[in-house]
Formats: sequence, structure tokens, C-alpha cells
Amino acid sequence: MQKNGILILDFGSQYTLLIAKALRECSIYAEVLPSNLNLETYQKLSFKPHGIILSGGPDSVLDENSQQIPDWLLKQKLPTLGICYGMQLIGKHFGATVVKGKSREFGQAKLTSKQTDPLFTDFDFDSPVWMSHGDHLETAGDSFDVLAHSSDKKSVDTAKSKRTITAIKHRGLDIYGLQFHPEVAHSTQGKTILKNFYLHICNQTPNWTSKNTIQACIEACKKTVGSGKVLMAVSGGVDSSVAATLLSRTLEPDQLHCVFVDHGLLRKDEAKWVEENLKKAGIKNLHVIQAQKTFLSKLAGVSDPEKKRKIIGETFIETFDRLTESIEGITHLGQGTLYPDVIESAGSGHQSKVIKSHHNVGGLPEHMKLKLVEPFRMLFKDEVREVGRELGLPENLVDRHPFPGPGLAIRIAGEVDEEKIKILQQADDIFIRGLREYGLYDKIWQAFAVFLPVKSVGVTGDNRAYGWTICLRAVAAKDGMTAKSAVIDFAVLDSISKEIIQSTPEVARVLYDITSKPPATIEWE
Repeated sequence: MQKNGILILDFGSQYTLLIAKALRECSIYAEVLPSNLNLETYQKLSFKPHGIILSGGPDSVLDENSQQIPDWLLKQKLPTLGICYGMQLIGKHFGATVVKGKSREFGQAKLTSKQTDPLFTDFDFDSPVWMSHGDHLETAGDSFDVLAHSSDKKSVDTAKSKRTITAIKHRGLDIYGLQFHPEVAHSTQGKTILKNFYLHICNQTPNWTSKNTIQACIEACKKTVGSGKVLMAVSGGVDSSVAATLLSRTLEPDQLHCVFVDHGLLRKDEAKWVEENLKKAGIKNLHVIQAQKTFLSKLAGVSDPEKKRKIIGETFIETFDRLTESIEGITHLGQGTLYPDVIESAGSGHQSKVIKSHHNVGGLPEHMKLKLVEPFRMLFKDEVREVGRELGLPENLVDRHPFPGPGLAIRIAGEVDEEKIKILQQADDIFIRGLREYGLYDKIWQAFAVFLPVKSVGVTGDNRAYGWTICLRAVAAKDGMTAKSAVIDFAVLDSISKEIIQSTPEVARVLYDITSKPPATIEWE
């Protein structure tokens, strides 16, 4: 994607991608690679970093089998910043004392500092930072200066103060450590620190814009596809639609065939909307495949969400394989895969735990015949939206809420069947229409209904009812990596709930999900 920038070594933190995203939002290119990256692989990278960031992670540096800094890394003498676990690794390596805390420090804190440093240029020490750690540095040792502590209710001059060392700087090298997480939104000026690391410690200037994003994607696609032909999977969602448009303007007309598979798990009237809008976007050679019976038969009796995702991924590939037999010369499968899809599926050797296997990453079968071309594999959702705008796509397509490839299969908890799909389609349609009518749709990152396999007693007229449960989910987010429940006026929820109950007699109860991410994911499965 880009030849220079910041290399982030992933030690397994669920926040790791947010480091890359925060840097890119500061117009600084960043890539994430696994913490066990070896020297030989590093030397073969076309990406030559200006600096390195070590992410947080779930391990303890005090445990025998914990992840360690690669032996070769510090020998590169590149500016290095350790965050949370990364700081503890750096500290331990150079002789600082790391100890286990009596309890985990989790939440916002403020910093106090008596020193100035380029890393904290224009940083407001009255702004909060986000803590999430168990271990911490008890002493910084002889190699580091302490730049900041976390404040507490006691005076910073009190010897008994239980302040945590929150920022350190090596006395002879461009090596820094932060105990807090500057990458999360709760650290309100965290981006300032990350930008300062690149500007003042790495001594570089910003190098990443939407225009060179497009150019990098185009060059990567041309190099990947060569003289081959692409079967591009499109769902009508933002990612695949923008990817298909980019490929249509990159490749020759006979090199690109787009396929839309109606797997029976789409939203109400979704198939018709998708086909019409893809054609309006200029997508040619569009193949529409009706495969509802195939997908639903394979999902019959399956309730485990990971199995559902993998079945859907495998069935997609089988469907594509059959189509390629009728189109001569297809060599690649195109997908709208995003960077978060890869990390959440623990792809490419990353140390992150598997949160869920995305059907287009962890759900792909090993025996797949086609090679992959994924223009946005290194991009975030908002970057893809910006690419779509640069390509001139209409706002009603670019600003659509995310919709998962497995569709309603992962919004129906437990087993999937046609009756549940119809009930959910109706409830979801009422919810989304209601948000649009009240002017809320564009203010919400993602909204949808979930079918719960739970029945409860209700009253319809003078009669006893016994029906299913629908849960409404709407979240506010910037990137989907973290999210909070969207605050919707109770009168709006009440109106939507009444319409769902009145229009869908199979439903007896409507709930609203107020759980944030983390600890929950946005989707239920």
C-alpha cells in the first residue's frame, strides 16, 4: 500500500487496529504485522518503516511463555514506542522492574508530569487517558527517565502516593513507553501523542491521503491480477460495491465479472435494491444467482455461529466455482475484505485472539481454486467510504450501514429457517424505516434487528399470545472496532416496538440492546 510509515507489531491487543487507524487519521500510513515477525521476513518487506510501535496484549511479561520483543528488532535502531504490554516489554528488556498489580487498572485517568518532551508537544495534561492493564512498572531502572505518572487524589509530592508510571523515555535511544492506550477514543488527545511520535521522534512528515489510497489500491490490483480475470463477489454493501467499482476502472472490461448471490439471508427487498444500484453504479457483466435453497438446506439444524459462518463461506466459494466453469479464464476471486475482518479472524499469523471468523476470511475453504484479489484488505471502513466518494458513487450507497456477508444467519440466534427469516426481515425493515422517518439513520453507525429463539407470553386483544422475541440493536461508533449503544429517544423506540408487534403477530416482545463493544461485539453472532 505504501513504502514508508509506522510498523505496528501486534501482541494480541483488541485495540491494535485502532493504533493503525488513529495514525492514518493523522495522514500517517501504518501497517500491522504479527509480533513473531522474523528478521528474514522483515528484510523482504517492500514496506520500510520510519518507526515501530509495540502494541498491548493479553500476556504478562512476567510469565515464562509470554510473547517477547524479536531479538533483531531493537538492533534496527528505529524510533520505537511501546504501548501498555509493549512498554512493559521494553522496560523489562532494559532493566526496569515490572510487577503484577493487586487489581487491574481499567478506565480513564489523568497524567501528571514535571518534564517536557517532544512526544507531548501540544498535549493537554488535563485531558483523560485510557488505562487497561494489570502489570505495571514499579521502577524505571537506570536506562529510562520517567516522563509522566497517572494522578490520584493525593498530592503528586506525597511519598505514599500510589501513582503509576505512565510514560518513559530511554536516556540514549529514541525508545519510549506509554502505560495507557493513546489509540482509543477515551484518550481524548491520544492522537496528538501518536502524531508527535511520527513528526518529532521519527522526524517525518505525513504521507497518506485518500488519493494515494486509491492509487495504491489500483497498483496492487493490477499487480495481483495481471492478465487474468476476476470474479468479483458483490453484496450491495459499501465495501464490495466500492471494490467492484474500483476494479471496473482498473481492469479491462473483459477482465471483470461481478456476481451477486441471493442466499436467502438478505434484508427485505434487498436483492432488487442491490441489483438496481449496482447497475446504476456502472457495474457491467453482472451475474445474479438465486441460491436460497442451497444455503438454507446447508444451514438446516446448525446453531453454532462459527459453524454457520464457515458453512456460508464455503457455500459462497462452491457457488463461485460453479460459475467460473461457464466463464473462460477466471483466475481470481475479488472480495470487499477489510483490515478489521482480517484481524478479528486472526488472519495472516496475527497474535490476536479469534473473535469471530468472517465468512470472507476465516470461512474460506483451503481447497479454493481461485486466487484472491482484495483491494481493501489493508483499509478501514471510513477509508473505503472516502474512496467511494472519490470515485463518485452516490451517497445512498456509500453511507449505507454495514451489513454482514452471512446476512441474517448471524442475526438469528440459533437455527435458521424460512419462517424466522421472514419475521426478522419484517421487524428489521420497520426498525430501519422508523430511524429514517425520525432522521436518525445517518446519525447511527449501524442498526438492525435480531431474532431471539425465546418465546414469551403476551396479550393480543383479549386473547393470550405466545410469541418470539425481537431485539433491536443500534450503535454509535467511529470505526466499528469499539462502539456504544446509540441513545434513541424512548418515544421513538416505543413507536417502532408497537409497529413491529402490530405488523408481525408472531412476535410477542421487543427489546433494546444497550451493551457496548467491548465487551460485546456489534453483531450478536
